[in-house]
Amino acid sequence: MMNVPGLVGIVVFYVLILGIGAMAAYRRRFKGNSSEEVMLAGRSIGPVVGILTMTATWVGGGYINGSAEKVFDVGLIWCQAPFGYAISLSIGGLFFARQMREAGYVTMLDPLQNKLGQRMGGLLYFPALMGELFWSAAILSALGSTLAVILDIGNTTSILVSAAIAVTYTLLGGLYSVAYTDVVQLFCIFAGLWLCVPFALQHDAVGSLALSETNWMGHIPANSPAWGLWVDYWLLLICGGIPWQVYFQRVLSSRSPRSAQLLSYSASLGCILSAVPACLIGAIAKATDWTKTDYGHTPEGYEKKLVLPLVMQYLTPTWVSFMGLGAVSAAVMSSADSSVLSAASMFARNIYKMVFKQKASDREVVWVMRGAIVVAAAVASGIGIAVNSIYYLFKLCGDLVYVILFPQLTMVLHFSDHINTYGSFVGFCIGLAVRLLGGEPYIHLPAVIHYPYFDCARGEQNFPFRTMSMLASLLSIIVFSALAKMFFKRGILPLRYDLCHCFGPDAVVLHGQKDEISMCEKSTLLNERPRQTSSTEACST
Repeated sequence: MMNVPGLVGIVVFYVLILGIGAMAAYRRRFKGNSSEEVMLAGRSIGPVVGILTMTATWVGGGYINGSAEKVFDVGLIWCQAPFGYAISLSIGGLFFARQMREAGYVTMLDPLQNKLGQRMGGLLYFPALMGELFWSAAILSALGSTLAVILDIGNTTSILVSAAIAVTYTLLGGLYSVAYTDVVQLFCIFAGLWLCVPFALQHDAVGSLALSETNWMGHIPANSPAWGLWVDYWLLLICGGIPWQVYFQRVLSSRSPRSAQLLSYSASLGCILSAVPACLIGAIAKATDWTKTDYGHTPEGYEKKLVLPLVMQYLTPTWVSFMGLGAVSAAVMSSADSSVLSAASMFARNIYKMVFKQKASDREVVWVMRGAIVVAAAVASGIGIAVNSIYYLFKLCGDLVYVILFPQLTMVLHFSDHINTYGSFVGFCIGLAVRLLGGEPYIHLPAVIHYPYFDCARGEQNFPFRTMSMLASLLSIIVFSALAKMFFKRGILPLRYDLCHCFGPDAVVLHGQKDEISMCEKSTLLNERPRQTSSTEACST
């Protein structure tokens, strides 16, 4: 039976968030409607709002629901995602934020396209897109399961309505609306989750959280091959948490490079603090004798992803569960709006404008971006409806980003002289191939390569093969870039075979720096992005 008071409460909350987003868009109406204004809020986000919106973006439904699910299932030691992503923010601030903000880029793909060409940059859009879509799907799935438990609303209905609300205010005000709704949503998340913890602990069905009685910490035997998998996921989450447009959108919208670094460090701390109540709720669920509750049995299988809403529903008073529901809803929308805006921004600028229609007007780019927002939200909603494990989606979204995008972005920003389009393409193909040959049981992709410690019964790798795939991609980029440079520079291959125009005679001098670039890239640098030309090369010399 539908919970009418709870439904009224969630409707009021949704109207409030929509109103805040619309008000933010209205206040920004005199600033214009350029693509940079919509995508980056005119680069006017201050430190306080920047820190809060960055934190709220990462602390999504997958973050809190998935953390509770994993602690309940196998223990805190395997709940790596929230802490790994938090650490990635600090590393991103240390090595990536300042360089990106100083160059004045609009999206994460800009340096890749300026260096490697529009089409190669367009190819690298696909792993970035998959990451954003899986991220959005994870958080929408989290909300669907929560509303299904507490309000007895269908999973599909709750996901579609929540996605529609987030899309509406994102269409109205772009990043400006997203940032200001994030501020409100973050306070809702923090207050709602911490409110649930003491009430749940006092329930009669909850036992002691002492490790001697409830092993919520988890355990990995010293000689277990699972250590390889554990290390692999840590590296994936830390390094794979950097090359995200949803992260760089905040970095690039900040007022200065110093502010961009500050918000990265501060948001890292905020993400860790926000994970604490979610992990505590998972530990509480593990210490609960569920037969003494109205639920009647211990959550198993598909029910594990419902742990956080089950604790709210059956271990806390009704009014507290409604507050917790508001926290989950806020977390979902604070991340869903950011992800769909990020995916749409990259498509409109780096695919539509840079690859297909370079003379597109700014107004046209904005409308293409708005259409892409709707499409991205629809696809993410479909994935969220179809999946079972929130936490698994939470980790999977960083897989291809880690294997393919991390080495590409690192090379372009820090070792630009040692990468060109040929090496980039080979690295993309080899990294993707090695990763796919390692298999993925969750999507029924069998492992072709059986690495050491392969678990034949479960079809899973215990070897850190994701990290190996990333290193294979990185090494391929370096080696094949060097080979291409040697072949063309030494005349082993005639320049007429330089299809990517990396080593041809068409060179220009920009601000005293000679760069060898393709004619297409010249146009981009000279006409479209004059602020980047002093620090960006198109191909290795």
